[in-house]
Amino acid sequence: MFPFDPSRQSRRRVSRSLTRTTRQMTGQLTRSLESAAKSVTKAVTRSTEQAIRETRKATVRSVKRTVRDTEKAVAAAFTAQGTEQGAEVARKPPGQFVTVDGMPVHVIVRGRGRPVVLVHGNGTMAEDFAICGLIDRLAARYRVIAIDRPGFGYTSRPRHRLWTAQAQAVLLHRVLEQLGVERPLIVGHSWGTIVALALAADGRRPLRGLVLLSGSYFPGHRTDAALIAPLAVPGLGDAMRAMVPAKVSASLTGQSFRQVFWPQPVPARFTARFPIEIAAAATQLRAVSEDAASMNAAVTGLQRRYAGLTLPVSILAGDADSIVKASEHSVRLHTTIPGSTLRLLPGLGHMIHYGARLKVERAIDDLMKLR
Repeated sequence: MFPFDPSRQSRRRVSRSLTRTTRQMTGQLTRSLESAAKSVTKAVTRSTEQAIRETRKATVRSVKRTVRDTEKAVAAAFTAQGTEQGAEVARKPPGQFVTVDGMPVHVIVRGRGRPVVLVHGNGTMAEDFAICGLIDRLAARYRVIAIDRPGFGYTSRPRHRLWTAQAQAVLLHRVLEQLGVERPLIVGHSWGTIVALALAADGRRPLRGLVLLSGSYFPGHRTDAALIAPLAVPGLGDAMRAMVPAKVSASLTGQSFRQVFWPQPVPARFTARFPIEIAAAATQLRAVSEDAASMNAAVTGLQRRYAGLTLPVSILAGDADSIVKASEHSVRLHTTIPGSTLRLLPGLGHMIHYGARLKVERAIDDLMKLR
């Protein structure tokens, strides 16, 4: 027999058939591998994303648990310290409470007659006006209302809202509304001047006038505000405050008062009567840091409205104030508000309602006589 010798045409057919088959098998294999790779990649991605979410949740839970445990430990240490010293005495609020939208607001109300409303600064409370003697002196001829702003003194500071100057002005308006106060004269000190100006600029309540003491009225850099601003960051600020022992916090608060009174010494009556344990508490420190952090934003929004104010405005400031420079704020505000009056008090610092109480009273009386 002769060996099989296919023709050239037959060999070509077989070659093409083998090539097609190889290509088909290669394509199917490639597609299968790609599909498998995509499935593996998706599975790995889902697994990684799930792991990240779980890690994030665990971290948040851990931080919250740490803050909570630290706060409890600090509270326990403070209680133990007070018990050891025999100083664990519950203070009775000196005023009354007015409830606005379920929020109790502490106010001190004294006297009868035309209303004068006192709004305290950052780090203090309504009792500050009682300690300096201003409430009792004014109550002899006016109805005096001193309010604890949110987070200060005996007023809480709910976390579900931002307590901007405008928000605090609205709260003040609502409190005065419930007390039946008409055409009050608003006296603001330091940060309280921003609330007073916000209430005047808002126009929702007729005012007799403004007396502004030692205020910051324009944006700028303040070292004290810059140092305390990190404490306003949610979570971080809570953790930082909780890690400071109560005794240390009280000591630092006391040092800050020496700075705000400088160049005058801290008055003995202030040292004896001011509730330092309330001022150094976590709630008030949160309020202090949040107000300090929001101050520039508050006055930035207000400053364009100063020139439109038509009510009587009396501005007082100490020319030795180390907290707020009178030349950059009080003098400039006086040139901005038409018809305003300015009194610079030589040699006095930030707390002029102590060092120049009679001059503050005179400014109040002068505006009360106008109309």
